[in-house]
Amino acid sequence: MNTYLFTYYLIQFCGHSWIFTNMIIRFLSFGKDSLADTFYSIGLIMRLCQSLSILELLHILVGIEENSFLPRFLQISERIIILFVVITSQEEVQGKYIVCVLFFLWNLLDVVRYTYCMLSVTGTYYDALTWLNYTLWIPLYPLSVLAKAFAIYESLPYFESFGTYSTRLPFPFALSIYFPYILKTYLAMLFVGMCFIIRYLCSERKAHLEASYIKEKRSGEDLWAPAPSQR
Repeated sequence: MNTYLFTYYLIQFCGHSWIFTNMIIRFLSFGKDSLADTFYSIGLIMRLCQSLSILELLHILVGIEENSFLPRFLQISERIIILFVVITSQEEVQGKYIVCVLFFLWNLLDVVRYTYCMLSVTGTYYDALTWLNYTLWIPLYPLSVLAKAFAIYESLPYFESFGTYSTRLPFPFALSIYFPYILKTYLAMLFVGMCFIIRYLCSERKAHLEASYIKEKRSGEDLWAPAPSQR
């Protein structure tokens, strides 16, 4: 299973590294002009990586990955909904600058996370990388939630104009589904979910960094412990 997990993390690392590097190079080469066509340049690989991340829920359920199911489910479902439902379905939203900001935040977090996960499967740990993995989310995750909320806000006029996903159920239900109302409801739920996920990430950070500190302290004590006397 370690070989499988390492391969999975390696694929995700390569995908997100390619996206992140591509975004940086394009911005340095074309400046602000590169922001508007971010989705057209990297959208396919982004959708593949996010679709592949659904496997992580299966990993947790079968017990080959140590993680809590609900927080990970919320994080993955947030991205799937924003990427596939909000951005991919509305071509007018795909050219917005907020898409570039959102992709940048997602990939910066994922490059660090998958690097850490890939090395941890092999039993390799670096204190700096461990700290970064459990600390980088503090500024970036709330920013990414704000970016998701702004992407939803930007998409609302187009969902209202084109009626995408809005429908009327046939008799005997006689019920109309107006998708912008669903998006507005989800917008409020997004911040509720953020509070839950932040609490979980804080507890996870505390547990892992404390464990890392204790391990480092014991290693230092062993280093300075007197050698046993020879008889």
